Amino acid sequence: MDYLNGLNEQQKEAVLAKDGPVLIIAGAGAGKTKTITHRILHLIKEGVAPRNILAITFTNKAAREMKERVEKIMKEDKSLNFPVNTFEKPFVSTFHSLGVHILKENARVLGLTRNFSIMDRQDSTKIVKDVLKSLDIDPKQFEPGKILNIISREKGEINSPENYSQTAGKGFTLSGVVAKVWPIYETKLREEKALDFDDLLLKAYLLLKNHKDILEKYQELWKYIHIDEYQDTNKVQYKTARLLAEKYKNICVVGDVDQNIYSWRGADIQNILDFEKDYPDAVVILLEQNYRSTQTILAVANKVIAKNKNRKEKNLFTKNIEGEKVSFFKAKNETEEARFIARKSKELIEKGTDPKEIAVLYRANFQSRVIEEAFLTESTPYQVLGTKFFDRKEIKDILSYLKASLNPESLSDIKRIINVPTRGIGKVTILKIFGGEKEKLPAGVKEKVDAFFILLGKIKKASEDLKPSDVIKFIITESGIEKDLMNGTDEEKERLENIKELATLATKYDHFMLSDGIEKLLEESALTTDQDSLEKNDNAVKLMTIHASKGLEFEYVFIAGLEEDLFPHQPIGKAERTPEEEEEERRLFYVALTRAKIKLFLTYSETRTIYGSQQYNMPSRFFADIDNEHLEEENFEYREKIIYLEW
Repeated sequence: MDYLNGLNEQQKEAVLAKDGPVLIIAGAGAGKTKTITHRILHLIKEGVAPRNILAITFTNKAAREMKERVEKIMKEDKSLNFPVNTFEKPFVSTFHSLGVHILKENARVLGLTRNFSIMDRQDSTKIVKDVLKSLDIDPKQFEPGKILNIISREKGEINSPENYSQTAGKGFTLSGVVAKVWPIYETKLREEKALDFDDLLLKAYLLLKNHKDILEKYQELWKYIHIDEYQDTNKVQYKTARLLAEKYKNICVVGDVDQNIYSWRGADIQNILDFEKDYPDAVVILLEQNYRSTQTILAVANKVIAKNKNRKEKNLFTKNIEGEKVSFFKAKNETEEARFIARKSKELIEKGTDPKEIAVLYRANFQSRVIEEAFLTESTPYQVLGTKFFDRKEIKDILSYLKASLNPESLSDIKRIINVPTRGIGKVTILKIFGGEKEKLPAGVKEKVDAFFILLGKIKKASEDLKPSDVIKFIITESGIEKDLMNGTDEEKERLENIKELATLATKYDHFMLSDGIEKLLEESALTTDQDSLEKNDNAVKLMTIHASKGLEFEYVFIAGLEEDLFPHQPIGKAERTPEEEEEERRLFYVALTRAKIKLFLTYSETRTIYGSQQYNMPSRFFADIDNEHLEEENFEYREKIIYLEW
């Protein structure tokens, strides 16, 4: 078994545990992806057909990495004797992509077409905002994003608008407004033959639960199931996995209780803690050897997380070097803190560190502003995680042309692009079109509207005949967007470059059957996450929240803002944290610590301006969890440059 070479004993045990339920508790940096991919290879070598294997993870980045590694080791193993480039492959995806796959294969059962629209976060928020306005409710008083968060959480709990309204508050309370908005929001989605992110999970689950024949089909197809990051599953994901694994019970879940940091969006830590209750004959394997960090970093991380009570006991160890001590820096204010981080990053880069191997992590998004200013002052390249390529206006415009051509009932897409570029079609005209009064329009206006819908027809035909990249080029030219932006400002020319980059991106789907390629492109555009933005502007220091850093690793990590009430975070309006919140904040710090491979820098500020007022801060309680032998203080003298101009 040559493919077992390079695995430690616990990894081998996990790989060889073929049948029945398996729980792998995998610590940070413990080689879990390697373990899962080799386990999949072992199943295939044992006679399991690749098509009978399902592997689910949480981010597109993780799914792509796992898929590439599985295919690579399958190709390299000559004993499998698969024809080159034609062999079957396991189904590796995120939970959301799995939902899309199941729903598209069974779209008719749900009264949908394969080309149903997927509303991204921006699209859904806009619909909620429109619904609020239609109810004469001020979107400034009841924030659409907050309402959408509640709807999302309820869908993750497999709740419905009808059930929610029975326990919601009355009148203009937040829950009362949600109860009014949610049913209308669902009606809008149905009218547009569209689903939002949470529907991809909820409707797929309900489809399996309510249609025994469809469930049996997938149970027979995916006889061996793997789920990564199991500690982050919510109720609908947990129940979907239970349904799929119900017949054969060949379910292998991988996770780490100590890295459960998403309870605010529905992740239930009990799903992994109760796995042995759900499957009493489960094999439990601990992966504790860390291949990422130094001994010092792990000693600090182990000491910090040991204070949590609601966890499965484990202790990470490594054969790596002892490594440097953890540096800490006490700043007078947030400006000095930011300048220290930027200056130290610059020093590391000048000594040969790749900028992309440096990360600055913080608890709250607002912290990034002053840090960005410091990096600009130091002329050090940086990238803030979260500016998604597919969120750019010009990219959404092109994709709306494509989506509207395939799904003419997608009113949101049509509204978005009917006057892009300007065609002289005003809001009143749009209202008449959607009100079924198109024939009553003045002749000149009707001609423009007809020309627009003829264009959509041409795009639909192109999507049936051309490769995805050529379809994008067709839209860019035929819509008039290229001509409109080409002669514009520098900013507009940059938008045109972004659009052309979309055509380049689309080439990776050119090898699919024509309609499949377009579907895959639209699916990727809808399901991208913040981490996907890291693939752009690669050679820069990364700035991100700790939540966004999950699953990533860097040589050097700065953790900023380690102050009481900022980290651990104190929710606004609450007198104190619950024990559960205390433990989650500690898990979040543990995740931040274990992102680092070589060196950690911890910083805090004695004063910080928040909401316009200066606050005096105590150092975070997390400092008390770190032994002095592992800490060293950084000295840094910050002086603001004063430039005198001679008149």
